[in-house]
Amino acid sequence: MVQMAHVRVDERSRAWLRARSLCRLGTAICGLAIFAFLTGFLVFVDHVASLETPAEVPDADGIVVLTGGTSRIDAGLSLLKAGKAKRLLISGVHPAAGVNDLSRVTGGDTSLFNCCVDIDRVALNTIGNAEESAKWANANTFRSIIVVTNNYHMPRSLLEMRRILPNAELKAYPVVNTPLTGTAWIRDADAFRVLTTEYVKYVAALVRTALPEQATHSYKLFAAEARGHS
Repeated sequence: MVQMAHVRVDERSRAWLRARSLCRLGTAICGLAIFAFLTGFLVFVDHVASLETPAEVPDADGIVVLTGGTSRIDAGLSLLKAGKAKRLLISGVHPAAGVNDLSRVTGGDTSLFNCCVDIDRVALNTIGNAEESAKWANANTFRSIIVVTNNYHMPRSLLEMRRILPNAELKAYPVVNTPLTGTAWIRDADAFRVLTTEYVKYVAALVRTALPEQATHSYKLFAAEARGHS
């Protein structure tokens, strides 16, 4: 009886030691994950803050503007007027917005819209922007594209577009509305929120890009079903 009691005590001791080791391991992994996430965020912000609107950009076959602000469209139209590309795609336009509406809001030339601007009203997010841009580029046999979007949105936009257009030459044209150099973004609640949200989305895009194609396809089906039931 005494021996059996010792055995039970030893088993409980070993189980307790294993549980403590697993708890320590879990704590260490969580700590490393948090450290990696925060370090990655600082690197991301530093990279975004270093992006500036180039004074000159090499010519390309086409220009893609990812909607999210009229300044992006204005920048794309300026590049088109300067002869930097043959055509311009504005991706993610609201279904109710027409050519005349866009021309009036941006102060653009209606004739320029009619001759050289294509409008995508299908894309609802950055993934959709990349998919519709790829269709447009392939339909026009474009192999080089100037990508116009805000500086904070550029890393994820290029990541999504390179995933679908791996052979295309993508030239970044970041639009800077709010300078992010230094630590001013920490004191700016809106800038901090936008950067944090964009970083989380960028990390999710990295994970999705690293997944096998079948897993990515299953994720898209799940997301589509979830939207259908919402």
